[in-house]
Amino acid sequence: MQITVENIKCGGCAGTITKKLNTEFNTESAKVNVEQGTVDIDIEDIKRNEVTKILLGLGYPEIDSVQGFDSAKAKAKSFVSCAIGKIDR
Repeated sequence: MQITVENIKCGGCAGTITKKLNTEFNTESAKVNVEQGTVDIDIEDIKRNEVTKILLGLGYPEIDSVQGFDSAKAKAKSFVSCAIGKIDR
């Protein structure tokens, strides 16, 4: 499945997303395209809501899924996730 998300800025963001999804779903298939803002993971479509919930928790909501204050919160979370991803690289 492919999900387009907000707030992906760099390899640190991609690293955090990839590590979290691969761990949560016991896979090595999660891939992030920073330029396009997409997350690909080879799991059953029935788990889409789980994936989007994890991404939101990291600060990378599915495009157009949050607005206003929730969008600002997600952006703030993404800065933390990005920094962690840079450190873990």
